[in-house]
Amino acid sequence: MTQQTPVIGVIGLGTIGSALLTLLRDASREVIGVDHDPSVLARLSGRLEAADAESVTLTGDLGRLSRADLVVEAVGEDEAVKTEVLRRLRTVCREETVVVSTTASVPLIRLAALSGRPGNTMGLRFLTPPRPGGPVEAVRTTLTSQHTATVVDRLVGELGLTPVKVDTRCAADATALVHAYLNRAAALYERGGASRDGIDTAMRLGCGLPFGPLELLDRIGIDSALATLTDLHRRTGDASFLPAGMLGELVGQGHLGRKSGRGFYAYDDSGRPVDAEESVAVPGTAAGVDRVAVVGSGTMARGIAEITSVAGIPTVLVARSQEKAARSLAKIGESLSRGVLRGRVTPATRAAALDLLDGSDDIRAVSDCDLVIEAVVEDLDVKRALFARLGAACKPGALLATTTSSLSVTACSEPAGHASGVVGMHFFNPAPVMRLVELVRTDDTTDEALATAQAVCERLGKTTVHCRDRVGFIVNYLLFPYLGRALTLLDRDGASVEGIDTAVEQGFGHPMGPFALLDAIGLDVSLAIQRELHAEFGEPDFAPSPLLELLVSGGWLGRKNRRGLRTAG
Repeated sequence: MTQQTPVIGVIGLGTIGSALLTLLRDASREVIGVDHDPSVLARLSGRLEAADAESVTLTGDLGRLSRADLVVEAVGEDEAVKTEVLRRLRTVCREETVVVSTTASVPLIRLAALSGRPGNTMGLRFLTPPRPGGPVEAVRTTLTSQHTATVVDRLVGELGLTPVKVDTRCAADATALVHAYLNRAAALYERGGASRDGIDTAMRLGCGLPFGPLELLDRIGIDSALATLTDLHRRTGDASFLPAGMLGELVGQGHLGRKSGRGFYAYDDSGRPVDAEESVAVPGTAAGVDRVAVVGSGTMARGIAEITSVAGIPTVLVARSQEKAARSLAKIGESLSRGVLRGRVTPATRAAALDLLDGSDDIRAVSDCDLVIEAVVEDLDVKRALFARLGAACKPGALLATTTSSLSVTACSEPAGHASGVVGMHFFNPAPVMRLVELVRTDDTTDEALATAQAVCERLGKTTVHCRDRVGFIVNYLLFPYLGRALTLLDRDGASVEGIDTAVEQGFGHPMGPFALLDAIGLDVSLAIQRELHAEFGEPDFAPSPLLELLVSGGWLGRKNRRGLRTAG
């Protein structure tokens, strides 16, 4: 049977310390939590159940750690504070007690020497707060004994954490990248650019992230994030790290995030959000949609036509030629066949969907449709020319939608002359799989038009976030400065594409690091979006990457032609 560490102490019950205390409690460890702040102890005590009283001790007395076999130092990133804690532990704890520091910035070797027990000292590096299955790097120094390493590795296993190995420089790069993104999200919310839940839902579903940026700020601890941003801004002078005013305001009010019970969200005693919105109420009465037209023959157009037909809505796909239309319908059939093999759709659903699909090369095929979705190339001139034709071909009262991801909905649709009946419906690729739709209302969109689009999305099984008509909406507005910043790191000698991707993936739980994501999106598509964003906002963070310009001009497009930052050959 696996030996277990009998008594574990945790000093500093902030974001990381309190999360570790919870994991230790859940692993049935006897744990002594120490913090100098009575309000922190009171708050944590309120969260503990009566059954925890025997296994968890909360105290302000560091002397209670004399019984501990292992002590985790999780106080703030202040070398003087850490030094004082380690000095006191030297007098309180037994000589054989293992000491683990969660330091992120103070050199571990220095702390090991200051501890007076360098052989018994190790580090646990967390880029995000500990959680079941979450990543952690066990860090040794040249002085760490094998016994200490074995004890700490065993603890990581007991807590259900996932061991990872992240280069120190790459971890710092990942931390800076993610914190700049979090800061931009806070600023977007602060100025009313999108709702709290809209921002978080958009980034979770649109990018596959484990947490939205505002929820992640709450989990990291708003005070901790503020300190990190302040330090980055002090060291670099980069305006992207200048903390959003709202962060300082929340900290000033004592709203530190999940650990204090309130941040961007309010939390119950178990740490679950209690005020997250389930859905957005849309004013207006939705009109019936009995027939849909999808104009385009590319991947997005085919995906949308597939899901509308699967939802039981008669659909016509309008392409530039009958050959393209027929080829698109055949590819939809192949996609549905794969869906049957994967259990995503039944054979009967596939057959019914194909019966509801038509193809045409005649724009007049949209004339009897209640909803017409434009899904052609992301080029403003092309879209405007198409909308001019749609304005003449659509029936009165038809809802027109553009799937643009980075252009103004108003600018795309203006030639149609149907301003009150136009929305943006930004689906994400692949449309049959991705749940998110960014639903965009222009200044002229009526309540009824928005309600109709919302009802259609719900019928398709999609989750919507409501956006203002501004270039980039939510996802691209937050995503592309992050991707652009990652590209600038490559100007530094020795920067590792793979190492930075690994640090972001393993440290922050992203499904793909920034360079793998650029390859997946397409380097040419990414460059085009950067150009649109920069033309609209003019901020340095949106400036097209010179490296991306060179790669695209040389025919390096990413995954689609197997020539990219992480894709070659």
